[in-house]
Amino acid sequence: MAARKSQISVIALAAACAWAVPAHAEEADNAAIQQQLAEMRAQMATMAAQMDALQAKVDEAQTKAAAAEVAAGQAAQVAQAATETAAEARTAGESTGVFAKAAKWAEDTKISGRMYYNISSVSADNAAGANVEKDGGFELKRFYVGVDHKFDETFSGNVTMDVSRVDNAGKNVGLGFYVKKAYLEAKLAKELKVRLGSADMPWIPYAEGIYGYRHIEKVITDLDGFGTSADWGVHASGDLAGGVLSYQVSAIDGGGYRDPKFTKTVDLEGRISVKYGGFNAAVGGYTGKLGKDVTGAALYRTASRFNALLAYKDKIGAMPVTIGGEYFTAKNWKVLQASPQDKAEGYSLFASLQPVERWSVFGRYDHVEPFKTSAPLTQDDFTMVGVQYSPASIVDFALVYKHDNADGGLKIGNLDSGQAKRDELGLYGQFRF
Repeated sequence: MAARKSQISVIALAAACAWAVPAHAEEADNAAIQQQLAEMRAQMATMAAQMDALQAKVDEAQTKAAAAEVAAGQAAQVAQAATETAAEARTAGESTGVFAKAAKWAEDTKISGRMYYNISSVSADNAAGANVEKDGGFELKRFYVGVDHKFDETFSGNVTMDVSRVDNAGKNVGLGFYVKKAYLEAKLAKELKVRLGSADMPWIPYAEGIYGYRHIEKVITDLDGFGTSADWGVHASGDLAGGVLSYQVSAIDGGGYRDPKFTKTVDLEGRISVKYGGFNAAVGGYTGKLGKDVTGAALYRTASRFNALLAYKDKIGAMPVTIGGEYFTAKNWKVLQASPQDKAEGYSLFASLQPVERWSVFGRYDHVEPFKTSAPLTQDDFTMVGVQYSPASIVDFALVYKHDNADGGLKIGNLDSGQAKRDELGLYGQFRF
């Protein structure tokens, strides 16, 4: 159609040129005129052919442009879809990352708990033989809830809450809520681990691990008030010689985990222990003001304590057996600067065996003289025997008999003031998770 238009245009141009020939040209040679007209027609034909070729190129360019426009539209649609897909993938990735982080946090976090309780009947007499207590019931000794979190291969943390009895002049009046442990730990090597905050002390938790019946009664140093199981400060520990040797040193406030405070001096407690072939041996010591040297308070003498433990904890044949003893001596543990110096001493013998699976029998005897210098006649003899059934690895039930026989009517251990003898029969237990 475009070529047809071009031909018509050329013919029109030729006609116009023919009409434009002057009248006197008629008189010229007809042959020359015809020759010129032929040349002009040839030129016009050439021009028409060139214009047709040009029009074809224009049409081809327009077709390509239209195709390019369609392709561009399709590309834009593909790009938009890719953008939307990328956004969806990014959102899904972020969501997956959040869940992955939450799963990693949960994997590195452990929640644990432990409850000590008993249902008991108690009878106590004074030094004259008159009954001063006859009662019983359910008692919650301890309930711990702990959270451990591992930040990386070096750093971890722990927070442990303690729900326990609150004493008021020897009477249990309710439950107290305490932070027992709250520390950041840096495990630099097997030989060196550092904890900052309130953490286990070197001696009492170690002795409890050997003894094995903390849920029924505290170890002698803790029971009679010559130490605490946790305190606020800096604690360094580690294993040496492939675990045969272990140690712990703590620089602490001295008031125990229930009574954090600023003090003028720092107390120190340490322990070094050996474990080989079922045999366990340890010595430890303490020195300091027990958290009493605060601004404005009366000055206290420096208290000190020495501990030793020797035990066998392993199997004889196929039967698990524990047998051992713990000894301590202390100076100036409960005296003011103005008071005369004093000394305390005590020992504990304990044993347990598991003759059949899930059943064990145990016994313990303590002798303590808390005031050897100022009141040498006061002492307490504590006896405990029992049988325990463990239906699951996290549950223990024990039928227990306890007896205290004290001279001088002192308040120590399980004895209240004015009690010389005390008998208790009860069902003790614990569960852990």
